[in-house]
Amino acid sequence: MPESLRAGYRQLGVSAPYTHQVQAAEPLQGGRHVILATGTASGKSLGTQLAGLASAVEAGGTMLYLSPTKALAADQLEALEQLAEAVGELPGRGMLRPAAYDGDTDVETRRWVRSHADVVLTNPDMLNVGILPNHRAWARFFSRLRYVVIDEAHSCRGIYGSHIALLLRRLRRICAHYGSAPVFAGASATSGAPGASFARLIGVADEDVVAVTEDGSPHAPVDVYLWEAGASDRLGDQGAPTKRSLSVEAADVLTDLVVSGARTLAFIRSRRGAETIARIAGESLREVDPSLVGRVAAYRSGYLKEERRELEEALRSGALLGVASTPALELGIDIAGLDAVIISGWPGTRASFFQQLGRAGRSGQRGAAFFIAGDDPLDTFLLDHPEAIFDTAVEDAVIDPANPHVAAPHLLAAAQEVPLTPSDAELFDSGRWLIDALTEQGHLRRRPRGWFFAHDGVSAAGWVRLRSDGGGPYTIVAAESGQVIGDIGAAQVHSQAHPGAVYVHQGRSYEVQELDEQDQVVVVSESSPPFYTQARETTSIRVLAEHRSAEWGRFRLHAGEVEVTGAVVGFQRKALGTGEVLSDEPLDMEPSVLRTRAMWFTAPETLLAAAGVVPEQVPGALHAAEHAMIGLLPLIASSDRWDIGGVSTALHRDTELPTVFVYDGHPGGAGIAERGFEAAEEWIRATAATIRRCPCASGCPSCVQSPKCGNRNAPLEKLAALHLLEALVAAPQEL
Repeated sequence: MPESLRAGYRQLGVSAPYTHQVQAAEPLQGGRHVILATGTASGKSLGTQLAGLASAVEAGGTMLYLSPTKALAADQLEALEQLAEAVGELPGRGMLRPAAYDGDTDVETRRWVRSHADVVLTNPDMLNVGILPNHRAWARFFSRLRYVVIDEAHSCRGIYGSHIALLLRRLRRICAHYGSAPVFAGASATSGAPGASFARLIGVADEDVVAVTEDGSPHAPVDVYLWEAGASDRLGDQGAPTKRSLSVEAADVLTDLVVSGARTLAFIRSRRGAETIARIAGESLREVDPSLVGRVAAYRSGYLKEERRELEEALRSGALLGVASTPALELGIDIAGLDAVIISGWPGTRASFFQQLGRAGRSGQRGAAFFIAGDDPLDTFLLDHPEAIFDTAVEDAVIDPANPHVAAPHLLAAAQEVPLTPSDAELFDSGRWLIDALTEQGHLRRRPRGWFFAHDGVSAAGWVRLRSDGGGPYTIVAAESGQVIGDIGAAQVHSQAHPGAVYVHQGRSYEVQELDEQDQVVVVSESSPPFYTQARETTSIRVLAEHRSAEWGRFRLHAGEVEVTGAVVGFQRKALGTGEVLSDEPLDMEPSVLRTRAMWFTAPETLLAAAGVVPEQVPGALHAAEHAMIGLLPLIASSDRWDIGGVSTALHRDTELPTVFVYDGHPGGAGIAERGFEAAEEWIRATAATIRRCPCASGCPSCVQSPKCGNRNAPLEKLAALHLLEALVAAPQEL
């Protein structure tokens, strides 16, 4: 490393790198791609950035840093500006000019960044719509680009990961156009097969990536508590006793920790959950210690920029003692000094679990993490099987860049950037057939130099939806003032922002008055109802093509392409705290059609009878098995239950047999159902074990009920589902 860079780090208090930082920096400087997959707060930033910073200081090279959130990029920029200032004070040095380039950057600053910055920090969204389409203005930067750093690479999974993989292929094309071939560095939480996953992400062979996984940094211990929510005072839809809700339980734990002075971060999957935890904790603190009321807040995506910055600074400074957050802060800012973390419900993957857990004890002090299990089959399973968390390898990231639904808009964007050539078919994994299909559809035009984008005055990059299944996001506007409240993705708008829905933002409740799908606007009015809302949906499924199958005795497993038709047909108003159904309201909304991938199994009725499932129990047995399987699939696939859908029927028109379908909730599929097909025996065995261990009599949210069931969890036959799944488990051994 240049002496000025080493001296700059020493001036900031970094006397020497850890072993894993050296093991990452040296091959990077030697021209090899590297994935650094070590624990939270292990100094991955230094390890992945060191070679690029040396190139900038010593040889005039440039470096591109990509992060999934603006907050994380802003945090990194602050650290790099401190380093640049330290380096700049030293004699005989090169300059270091870091700068952010995102949606918050003003026009004048953007011009300076393109002309002068040597370290540019941005996010995939800006790279897609603002940088690659305008690459000619970035010619200086791209011609000197030596390193690309991808932070939080473990978050690049599923459909989002497939988009990022294609975006990086577009980046590599542009670099080659300007004569550069940058080296890629990835920073990731501990993950399964990090080298192979990163190679798929950047589009190179596995042997071209060096994986560094041994963490050489010191860590204080974190005590992990597996916490079962207490019983509530109400019965569920099927008369089964229920546990207290995740939000209520997490709010109570958060309140206790804040009262004791512990700086705490509470994670929960949903926006509504984060708002609810903060609200309940605030109300509890008002009774216990009014001086602490203003020291708890919610943080989630959908907030305006000014709101995010204010909350981030308050959390850094300690003005906030407790924050309830969606995973926006899992990948967010570098927060030191946290005493405890609350993980409300399984976050979807082990990688996310350990990433959230790692936020505790970040200043070297002993930390505490509370995993509060929800009313969910997987959470229940993990309470009984902690080894499935701590003794099992972290999941491999599942991506599919060849998915034509994902690849097509990227090919069009690439063609608009630089005309496509035959070699690009291999680079983009999707094959020549997709280029030919886009040409036949009139989106590409063949010329001697290659394929050109065929539409004038249109940005092809605008057709790429990195974080959404379709259009959007929808803007949420207050009816009274016209003020923009926030935004919501197109995939969630029907179920969460339908007319009559209750929407919560910064602790305030709003009722949706109008959903304008043409202009993508949700109009809301402020309200404080004593209830929340939950949408009801109907779903039907059609088999389009069978790609794989397997015989399990007389059972048969299948995998292939399906078409799912769904519609939000109504919603329920449920009492806050108890979840009691107050009313059931109908809705008339246009159905949605999804072409995706699924796995399914079929079972002749005679086989079901032999397993102890009588004819009148068949619909409930299949339905209960479907729910439980969806709940347990995240155990073996890099997903959570909200990425997955299911349909069960006693007689399906295509299979002509009793059938259970589990499908990916994304156009074209995300590889999740395919992973379920490949690991079916492990998956079904764990599902059966969860149902068998559940003490309820006829089914509850911990085994066969689903929080997203469009049929209000009816019919369900718990014991019949157990008999069916145990027969499935036994079938392969009987072959």
